[in-house]
Amino acid sequence: VQLQAFGGGLVQTGGSLRLSCAASGDTFSVYNMAWYRQAPGKEREFVAAIGTNFGTTYSTDVVKGRFTISRDNAKNTLYLQMNSLKPEDTAVYFCAAVKEGEQRQYWGQGTQVTVSS
Repeated sequence: VQLQAFGGGLVQTGGSLRLSCAASGDTFSVYNMAWYRQAPGKEREFVAAIGTNFGTTYSTDVVKGRFTISRDNAKNTLYLQMNSLKPEDTAVYFCAAVKEGEQRQYWGQGTQVTVSS
């Protein structure tokens, strides 16, 4: 599967952005999907995940109540709705996919999110 993330940009504190991740090359619905982020000088960290076919969602505590992960299998697209953004959310955001029953993880190229104070 090939992944392409987009939708990042510059936003003020308290603003919102919606990231998208378009998938191609395989059946999107059989992939568990996730968003990760990497801030300058820091390791990549998990943000949120969603199971196959509108399955269970998970998110890290620092974004709970502010970020919502979702997917549209008909459009082969993963989303991350980010509200109440904070400067510490500034990072490159990556989408990732793992096929159900497999272990290999696929990565998109990342999209930059910058939150100004």
